[in-house]
Amino acid sequence: MARISLSRFAGASALVVAALAAGSPAHAQMVRDEAPPPVVNFGVPEDAAVADGAGDVTSARDDARRSDRPRVEVTPYIEVGQILSAQLNGGTNDVLTYSTVAVGVESQIATRRARLAADVRYERRIDWDDPLGNNDILSGVVRGRFDVAQGFALEGGALASRASVDPRGGSADFGVGDRSNSATIYSVYAGPTFGRRIGDVDVGAAYRFGYSKAEIDAATVLTPGTPRVGAFDESTNHAAIASIGMRPGRMPFGWRLSGGWDREQSGQLDQRYDGMFGRLDLTLPVTPRLALVGGVGYEDIEVSFRQPLRNAGGQPVLDAAGRLVSDTSVPRAIAFDTSGLIWDAGVLYRPSRRMGVEARVGRRYDDWTYTGSWSFQASRDTAYQLAVYDNLSTTGRQLSSGLAALPTDLVIGRNPIDGTLGGCAFGQGGGTCLVPTLGNITGFAFRNRGAVLSMSTRMRPWDVGVGFGYDRRTYKAQGIVGIPGLDGAVDETLFAYLTASRPIDERTAFTGSAYSTWFFSGLGQGDTISAGASAALNHEFRPRLTGTAAVAFNAIDQEGFDPQSFASALLGLRYSF
Repeated sequence: MARISLSRFAGASALVVAALAAGSPAHAQMVRDEAPPPVVNFGVPEDAAVADGAGDVTSARDDARRSDRPRVEVTPYIEVGQILSAQLNGGTNDVLTYSTVAVGVESQIATRRARLAADVRYERRIDWDDPLGNNDILSGVVRGRFDVAQGFALEGGALASRASVDPRGGSADFGVGDRSNSATIYSVYAGPTFGRRIGDVDVGAAYRFGYSKAEIDAATVLTPGTPRVGAFDESTNHAAIASIGMRPGRMPFGWRLSGGWDREQSGQLDQRYDGMFGRLDLTLPVTPRLALVGGVGYEDIEVSFRQPLRNAGGQPVLDAAGRLVSDTSVPRAIAFDTSGLIWDAGVLYRPSRRMGVEARVGRRYDDWTYTGSWSFQASRDTAYQLAVYDNLSTTGRQLSSGLAALPTDLVIGRNPIDGTLGGCAFGQGGGTCLVPTLGNITGFAFRNRGAVLSMSTRMRPWDVGVGFGYDRRTYKAQGIVGIPGLDGAVDETLFAYLTASRPIDERTAFTGSAYSTWFFSGLGQGDTISAGASAALNHEFRPRLTGTAAVAFNAIDQEGFDPQSFASALLGLRYSF
């Protein structure tokens, strides 16, 4: 994952894949490249009463009844704004003034069969004096689920956002200036899921199709001597999984037999990912709330690509967008290949229906793996999540599975100045941080390890979301020519994100956000620290008509480039239909 160029906009969107929940339901709600362990109820009664964060006692079934109340909110809007953006240090110290016209829709739908969350916005920027780097911006997230019949559902999602092409490149001016190191990412996924309990047997299956594309405005500017590694172009991804198993009860242990297949075709260097697995997982209850878990199986993964075309000097040839050009005259090369036995073992602890902890250690990719998760629904309005992940990934597959990991009641904050998406998404059941993937849209496969901790709460009058994370990428490009040091290179990212809002009175509300990202490059120059914050006041002058006043500050200190900082202010009006 790498630095998300939050430097260019206060909180770029990105997707953390991997196992955001190390345990996946037996009915296969989400297709992942992880072999999912079984989730079982091994002693906590279905109607177990548990204490919530307020100290009273609430049953899980009562919470479910409240959450099933129908809610349909669809709000189209049109918005105009006037923005002043000043570069305080670094670069040319320009002051830009421009106007914006935007249309969008925000929706939250929750019925007995359908759940949908959407926030989509198109903005047109009108410059006054100096030309802007990008005048048309589409951004948004959609995530939905429709229950067709008992146990059978259709799921889908879509994303449009800005992304950083190469975290080692120069920083653009927070969404309004130089766009040489940024791209527009589009990603969609859709597929059916099935899960039923037939007698004592749980049966599940799922299929997911994903398509992702990056539109790069201009080639990334790097300091002299920095090796170029191209960028993600587009990809199609097919993933399927099926499982059958039994929970503990009829037998003293639970079991689950599962298998999956995953294939991706990418644009840059015609990279291909082919993976398949089969495994058996067992769950042995020790107490009503503690169980031993483990699994063993077989896995076969191969990643291949075409070599980059090189010029007379031996350097890789790039197209106008800075992507590597394929050399079709030579055979395909194997970037990564593994097959054989995989296994893991650990513990699963569920002290109540509101909390679950799982930790596993095992062997995969010819190496040790460590995965785990912790979730705690402290009350109906406060949730915590921790995920520790380890998988082999690509940008396209991360985008698809990251969309699938988003909650269907998600709320994503936007920068009040330029409308870009925030770094994390939060729902009633917790949050999913979106920072690392779009911080570095590489065209190569990589081993992805890290951890993400998120919290969302509605402690009236405040609504608060917090996310922290660490991500580590180890690139898999065995046999690549013309790019020395890429295979085995390690990029690391640390990030923190905060969003908060509250009403001030019946007509006025406050929203604010802050972020910080630290990126450490394994490919030479590129270590970066970026941070920023924004605040906005929204006042309803009359029904449907809302005014906004907002300010934002962003700064970046990047190796090889001068430190830069920016301040921006906005006055705007929105009319909601």
